Amino acid sequence: MKAIRLFSWNVNGLRACSRKGFMDWVRQVEPDVIGLQEVRALPEQLDDEVRNPKGYTVHIHPAKRRGYSGVALFTQIAPVQVTLGGLGESRFDDEGRLIIADYGDFVLYNGYFPNGGNDLSRVPYKLAFSEAVLQHAESQRRTGRSVVICGDVNTAHQEIDLANPKSNQRNTGFLPEERAWVSRLVDHG
Repeated sequence: MKAIRLFSWNVNGLRACSRKGFMDWVRQVEPDVIGLQEVRALPEQLDDEVRNPKGYTVHIHPAKRRGYSGVALFTQIAPVQVTLGGLGESRFDDEGRLIIADYGDFVLYNGYFPNGGNDLSRVPYKLAFSEAVLQHAESQRRTGRSVVICGDVNTAHQEIDLANPKSNQRNTGFLPEERAWVSRLVDHG
């Protein structure tokens, strides 16, 4: 397979992003594959130009809760299979956090990993989701498949990744257990 130009972008709302020139950027840059996170829209809420751009197939996995999370995949290369969600647990799949695309030579995971919440109440959920993605990807690797994981993991891995690491040590996105998971992901290759 030829080299693929793969982009990953947390758009923080695809409707707003599209009003600010998203499709102009797509036409200019012409990525082969774009994984979007935090789409926050149902497909029917998007302009036709975004839902059906020339040269791309679009897969959108919105959250059941309107205006919340959601991921999308714009692809010029036809995947063998696309799975919206795919972890087999409604608590994960209902939040529109993952698209798994099988491209034959590799499996692409486009994920929008949860935030742990200001009160840290969602940290256990975040870690469970993260671990489920890692284990699913590892099951693909054990069968000899190549795996690409892209998206927004909502965690800064090292101190250099933050402007103020000392003041963030007790905040979600930089907790030791969150950073340890990112280390495990990196260690898996």
